[in-house]
Amino acid sequence: MPFLGQDWRSPGWSWIKTEDGWKRCDSCSQELGKKNSQCTIDHSIILKSGEEIFNNEECEYASKKRKKDHFGNDTNAQSFYREKWIYVHKESTKERHGYCTLGEAFNRLDFSSAIQDIRRFTYVVKLLQLIAKSQLTSLSGVAQKNYFNILDKIVQKVLDDHQNPRLIKDLLHDLSSTLCTLVRGVGKSVLVGNINIWICRLETVLNWQQQLQNLQMTKVNTGLTLSDLPLHMLNNILYRFSDGWDIITLGQVTPTLYMLSEDRRLWKKLCQYHFAEKQFCRHLILSEKGHIEWKLMYFTLQKYYPTKEQYGDTLHFCRHCSILFWKDSGHPCTAADPDSCFTPVSPQHFIDLFKF
Repeated sequence: MPFLGQDWRSPGWSWIKTEDGWKRCDSCSQELGKKNSQCTIDHSIILKSGEEIFNNEECEYASKKRKKDHFGNDTNAQSFYREKWIYVHKESTKERHGYCTLGEAFNRLDFSSAIQDIRRFTYVVKLLQLIAKSQLTSLSGVAQKNYFNILDKIVQKVLDDHQNPRLIKDLLHDLSSTLCTLVRGVGKSVLVGNINIWICRLETVLNWQQQLQNLQMTKVNTGLTLSDLPLHMLNNILYRFSDGWDIITLGQVTPTLYMLSEDRRLWKKLCQYHFAEKQFCRHLILSEKGHIEWKLMYFTLQKYYPTKEQYGDTLHFCRHCSILFWKDSGHPCTAADPDSCFTPVSPQHFIDLFKF
């Protein structure tokens, strides 16, 4: 029997059993994806007229093309899913076929809304930065489009509220370096899409960098400033920072804050928080008077060892259910003691989950 279909990958015709025997049916709603009505085509009618078969297939092809153009032209589409948790399966089983990739997880989890939460903002930015460094080309075309759409929302958010510009500058710096390498070495690696798309993305990133470079912080006159606070409160604020660059930036505001930001005990506590004592011994820096230069040691150790990461909220992985989820949202866990199965997932751990 000859195969009547426009694509060899098609599953073929659908058949239903009636009193008169098996009859072939064609569901138009499966092609359009939005209509619930189904149309059943009689087997005898199809066999009588070959022209009707051609017309039906032509209409289906036109419908598919319109649907494809709709998704292709919708460049502002963020993601097809906004799920709070996903099942991470790494191999095929009797119940499930295939596996979950990094691009699929990135598309399905609700990162677009996560950037609006101040607790999750830093986490998402760090994840985007790690993807930009090593995993950008491993994403599918849809995942790459979703990646740049989310990044666009992040940049616009920073330009509007003037918060966390340094984090985004670091992210765009790493992303632009990766895009430059890919564009210059075209042919050396497999790129999803035309080379002109990647050039356009590079130009967009460079434009974002220029906008952030020209960003001017607006001065808010509320009457009370940092200079009005007592010294012990200012010192307490500095001790709550976990990033050395934040301490330096705050120290540039007033001479008093600069004096407090140069405190040796402050930088010693920061080094002890991020690094171990064995690491101190390997990179010990002494002054002319024999004192330890804790500030220089912090930035020196930062080049050789990773610092501790602090996030207000992170993704969690359930070892019992193999489900990745936001902690606040939870997931339908079937374990007797669910809390014992939860493991916080750092941005690097998120990427490692999908390495096969």
